[in-house]
Amino acid sequence: MRKPKLSDQDFIDLWNKVGSVGEIAKMMGLDYRSVFRRRRRIEAKTGNILVSVNKKSPDFLVSYAHNNVRTNVELANGIIVVGSDCHYWPGIISTAHRAFVKIIKDLKPKMVVMNGDVFDGASISRHPVSGWESIPNVKQELETCQERLEEIEKAAKGASLHWCWGNHDQRFNARLAAQVGDGFKGIVGMDLKDHFPMWKFSMSIMVNEHTQIKHRLYNGVHASYNATLKSGVSTVNGHLHSLKAVPYTDLKGTRYGVDTGSLANVWGDQFSYTEDSTRNHRSGFAVLTFYEGKLLPPELCEVIDEDEGLVVFRGEVLKV
Repeated sequence: MRKPKLSDQDFIDLWNKVGSVGEIAKMMGLDYRSVFRRRRRIEAKTGNILVSVNKKSPDFLVSYAHNNVRTNVELANGIIVVGSDCHYWPGIISTAHRAFVKIIKDLKPKMVVMNGDVFDGASISRHPVSGWESIPNVKQELETCQERLEEIEKAAKGASLHWCWGNHDQRFNARLAAQVGDGFKGIVGMDLKDHFPMWKFSMSIMVNEHTQIKHRLYNGVHASYNATLKSGVSTVNGHLHSLKAVPYTDLKGTRYGVDTGSLANVWGDQFSYTEDSTRNHRSGFAVLTFYEGKLLPPELCEVIDEDEGLVVFRGEVLKV
């Protein structure tokens, strides 16, 4: 019996369901190499990358260092969505978070990065509580972070999930280490990572040896500019909640300093320590697109109305 012939669109539809050369070959009774060549022909013809669910696919490779300091990523073509400074609190789901989940579903990135300060640690902060302010305890915060990240995990599906340590995240481990000492080291639950098994942790991510994703690097109004100027690579940092992309061009070309803003409502209760002061903060996140190994101009999704749930992305106002 003759095998059914797949049109290009049929092949694309099937690929979007299984995302694997081997699986399609088995399902259709075809030769592995024939399916692989068909995939590449369609990519060249349409200009769209058929993303593999296999993280060791030649166009996407993630290498984790044994010391968990730097993760190296090789990405020829594809998208990395980067959010940071969530400071998740119970009962609060920000507009930026909802937009983050939506954009991940729409763009189907190869990697999702939480760029630090997902966990707030308000009750274990070195800063005093403001008067009789009521703040969540560690258990409540952990459960909230797990709920929000589960929403991201479901939206991301086959994407690689990564978390760069933020200074607030480190409050969890630092407090426990200071209180109980080395005697409890290695016991499950004593490390923040234990509570988020779907996520890989490190201090930074280096993509294609020219784009670094890291929670914090420099401070001040010119932090993004200074970061890319002094590092010699494109930099993607959180911490300052400022949400912007600053280009810098020299004789080697153009690179970018990106501030990934905050996935929290920047006027939320988490930030009452600012005493209602003026702050140059914006809610949103960054989208990084790589084409033939090169970082294209970074895109920002910014909240323009927290109460109405409005964000702007690629020139379009979206309600989430």
